[in-house]
Amino acid sequence: MAARMKTLGTAWRGIVPLAAALLGACAQAPGRIDEAAPQASPCPDGVPAGARCLRGQDSARAHYLVVMPAQWNGVLVVHAHGGPTLGEPKAERADEDIARWAVLVKAGYAYAASVFRQGGVAVRSAAEDTERVRRIFVAHVAQPRRTILHGQSWGAGVAAKLAETHAGPGASRPPYDAVLLTSGVLAGGTRSYDFRLDLRVVYQQLCGNHPAPGEPAYPLWMGLPPDARLTRADLAARVDDCLGVRRPAAQRTPEQAQRLKTVADVVRIPASSVLAHLSWATWHFQDIVQSRTGGLNPFGNEGVRYAGSPDDAALNAGVARYRADPAAVARFADDADLSGRIGVPVLTVHAIHDPTAFVELESAFRETMERGGSAGRLVQAYTDHAEHSYLADAVYPAALDALLGWVEHAEQPTAGSIAQRCAALEAQYGPGCRFVPDYRPKALEDRVPAR
Repeated sequence: MAARMKTLGTAWRGIVPLAAALLGACAQAPGRIDEAAPQASPCPDGVPAGARCLRGQDSARAHYLVVMPAQWNGVLVVHAHGGPTLGEPKAERADEDIARWAVLVKAGYAYAASVFRQGGVAVRSAAEDTERVRRIFVAHVAQPRRTILHGQSWGAGVAAKLAETHAGPGASRPPYDAVLLTSGVLAGGTRSYDFRLDLRVVYQQLCGNHPAPGEPAYPLWMGLPPDARLTRADLAARVDDCLGVRRPAAQRTPEQAQRLKTVADVVRIPASSVLAHLSWATWHFQDIVQSRTGGLNPFGNEGVRYAGSPDDAALNAGVARYRADPAAVARFADDADLSGRIGVPVLTVHAIHDPTAFVELESAFRETMERGGSAGRLVQAYTDHAEHSYLADAVYPAALDALLGWVEHAEQPTAGSIAQRCAALEAQYGPGCRFVPDYRPKALEDRVPAR
């Protein structure tokens, strides 16, 4: 059959996967949904030539973007973006995302992504929006032969939550055939952010300017009080004043250099990412406490012993200590933690030197999948990169190829086979494959003290 198809010429190459999709996608029949069809729209900058773009706003008022490649392979990638973004979501966010992930369209995959209907650290609602855009695609655009769910960064947790809900072990006809999680924040909300409370208390002990003298005091787990007027520029100026983060190392005072080294060594994050993490530990914490946990504290550091400073005894005696409220923890966990019950193949890809979502989070995710009975459906691969948002073009088609081989031919990949596939794709997508097949991350507790 394949030989006969080849003789039909290039005019048929785009039709074959469509026909296969229509004949073989009974498990993903859309049924009726109360969603308007997306409208044709000019494609954003960066989208490969010949692609077709559609936009819409779903029934929950979440903006979304669909991109159909010029030559579709019949596979849909449903994308959950990172962040989370605070404030009112904007349609333009979809343009930023597809510019980054254009390689998926270049490789022949259809792409569908929601901007999410609300900003903030709200995992379940983002998962619902992501599933809704898949249903819109199937109802109004095309019937895919396969559907892969992709989550990036914070969106990896969103995708994992969605997979647990719609592709759990008991789902007879899951709408997703496989899951790809890249650079994922995958320890759940109640564990992934502990180090940011550590950052707040250590920074405040050393710098004493967040809050600054003369400002109303507040517990640091709050992020900021509801009526605070601090801006990101204000915070950056304060951090620079104390740590010299925005100036070359040679221009820092000895005191700034020592304080910055202490923060980085104790909290175990790169000095270059201190300001970013401190910002997230301010406004994301504010969102979590004010909008997700009813004003109660989901974070604690009782019993944590901090190490790595010039005087650990003094540091531990001076840092603020907090006890997490069990009701807040339970509420946050219900939204942002994972069960590990996923009934389809899952592949994670993570940079070993990721400065934002450090690699030890993958160990926590493996433990979660083990507890959920899904460890046999998990493969984890690691690269020798120091980036978070994007690794290299060839990495992602290689990962998707590996998942399709697993789904369609029962060929469960290994880190080594993915590395080989990536190297083979460099001629098409450019260099950048730096997989380390034998790498295994340490436990999360080796980096972040257990609570």
